[in-house]
Amino acid sequence: MNQRDVIDGTELGADGVLALAQRALELRGGAAPLRFPGKRVISVFLNPSLRTRTSLEAAAQNLGMHSVVLHPGSDAWKMEHRAGAVMDADATEHMADGVPALEEYGDVLAVRAFAKLEDREEDRRDPVISAFRRYAKRPIVNLESALWHPLQSFADAATWMAHLGPDLRGRKLALTWAPHPKALPMAVPNQVLLTAALVGMDVTVAHPDGMDLDPTIVDRAATLAAEAGGGVRVVHQQNLDGAEVVVAKSWSGWSGYGRREEEARARAALRSWTVTADKLPPNAGLMHCLPVRRNVEVDDAALDGPRSWTTETAGLRLWTAMACLEAVMGERAWTA
Repeated sequence: MNQRDVIDGTELGADGVLALAQRALELRGGAAPLRFPGKRVISVFLNPSLRTRTSLEAAAQNLGMHSVVLHPGSDAWKMEHRAGAVMDADATEHMADGVPALEEYGDVLAVRAFAKLEDREEDRRDPVISAFRRYAKRPIVNLESALWHPLQSFADAATWMAHLGPDLRGRKLALTWAPHPKALPMAVPNQVLLTAALVGMDVTVAHPDGMDLDPTIVDRAATLAAEAGGGVRVVHQQNLDGAEVVVAKSWSGWSGYGRREEEARARAALRSWTVTADKLPPNAGLMHCLPVRRNVEVDDAALDGPRSWTTETAGLRLWTAMACLEAVMGERAWTA
């Protein structure tokens, strides 16, 4: 494991996250980026991406770095991550061999591997990103794993700072579950909760019964929030009154993890949880990580309205990726 890995963002500490977000806003405003000519980022995508891949490639280019992107099972060998696996199925390359080879070619390794949503204890171990960390000596950047999506959270934090100011302690954020035709991983809501708690926001998590987040992550966030002057509470009604930021996202429930047919029936009865423009508090900003199922998760009027920050946050993904790479390359303060 490398001390400059970025797995859930807490490696930087609260001050580091805020400094990275501030640096991203400065870069967006025209500040000159640092340059790392001849350095390489090698990204391994086991799942699809639009914003994460594009922003990371563009960020590397803006810093004078070269980006190499691989899709195991498509343009690279399918990879096995389990230690001691008998490789008599369809995986050709073990990460024990592939990861050390990749880091001979690059200076930063980045990986994207979603939760399978079959075995909650396996997903809780974050097996793919953990295997990369086990076999690598160079920095690892998480591009969304079973549990976390730190690059999204850096853009979220930069958006909060742009609208609410540099001191986020006590600012009110509502993270609300939203309907979706499919069971979705928890990485994004986990990350929103963790990062908002880390910087001292007052977080309300609203979800229907059965659509709970991992209680160990909720407890961890509550501890971080208390230490930073904020708080975490969980409610089962979608009352967004008083929120300054509303983050809409669907996720699969922890208590019913892996029971997809049962959960699909439950989700079908919860369309009233769609976030609509009339539910938003008068001065609250609306956020969604994208992609979003329009008029299922969030209605058009909210997404296209004057209080929507979704496009701005997506745009900030470029600048926060640049700031993250600057930090990983050792040119910015690292607090942890």
